[in-house]
Parts: sequence; C-alpha cells; structure tokens
Amino acid sequence: MTATAYDDDIIAWADEQARLLRAGRFAQLDIAHIAEEIEDVGKSERRELASRMALLLAHLLKWRHQPARQGNSWRRTIKEQRNALALCIKNTPSLKVSLDDADWWAGVWSDAVAKASEETGLDDFPESCPWRVDAILDTDWFLPALAGSERASVGG
Repeated sequence: MTATAYDDDIIAWADEQARLLRAGRFAQLDIAHIAEEIEDVGKSERRELASRMALLLAHLLKWRHQPARQGNSWRRTIKEQRNALALCIKNTPSLKVSLDDADWWAGVWSDAVAKASEETGLDDFPESCPWRVDAILDTDWFLPALAGSERASVGG
C-alpha cells in the first residue's frame, strides 16, 4: 500500500492513519499531521461553542431591543441554540472553561453585536454582555426588565 499524502486527500490519509494505528504500525504514522488534526478537533469544538453563543446572544439582543418584532422564529432560534449549547457542554465538559474567559466573551459579544446590528440596523447595543451566563443558558429566561444583579456583565 502506498502512503497517501496529507495534502492530496485528507480523507484517504485519515483512513490510512487509522488503519496504521489499529495495526500497531506506529513508525509509519504521520505524527505531525495527526497532532495537527487532533488540535483542530478542539479548535472546531471551541468555534462551534462561540458561534452558537454569538447567535444566541444576537437573538437575545434582537428580542430585547425589538420587542414589537418578537415572534416564534426568534423564540425557536433562542431555544435551539440554548439546547445545542447545553449539549456541547455536556458532550465536551472542558468547553465550560470558555464561559469563564473574559477574552472569549469579548470576541463572542463582538460577533453577537455585529450580527444583531446587521439584522436590525440598530447600533446602540451595550459594549459588553449585560447578562449572567446562567440566565443566558436558562431555557425559561426571555429578558424581563433588567434587574440590578443582571447588569453585571459576564466575562469581566
């Protein structure tokens, strides 16, 4: 069997690396690319968490700032993203660390504001997330009037 180059066909390469691993033929493994792919799995999971959180926050912003336009579509998106985030964290508990990272929140919030601004035409959103993480992820929470304890921003 000839070795498949990583850059030529990643699927064939991955299948070949798996066969080599199972056969215990470690000397023939493409270690550098295997390590890169393993790291990419983690990056992908973190990107999914950030993307889903930004989408959820954008919809919460729209919900908060355009109450006359609140509808089932927004409610459904909020519910779906909360469920997906809960599943991400359940399946990959180490992702929970991101929820305590101020830099992560700054990036996610920036993406959420950009999405909400693009979709609403509004540009008067808070500079940082005004809601607690537990409220954001709470399936029953739909932005009542902001209470003092909710004004403390996440991530900082």
